[in-house]
Amino acid sequence: MIRDYGMFTPEGNAAVHGIVLLSRVHEQNWLCTWQALVNLAKEPGFREAMDTEVREAVINALNLSNLESVAL
Repeated sequence: MIRDYGMFTPEGNAAVHGIVLLSRVHEQNWLCTWQALVNLAKEPGFREAMDTEVREAVINALNLSNLESVAL
């Protein structure tokens, strides 16, 4: 089951979930994950990928709660 990341569509949540999975598998740092969200937000229909709600959901999914000092 795909988690709700705050995207407007199931396809959006699936795309963000894919980013989360890749980030976990490749042990990417936040900057790489953030850039993947930026790239997704540039795609038609996925602009909300850079919304605070989505970024916070990704941070929570990756257990990166220590990123409080990073600009969200």
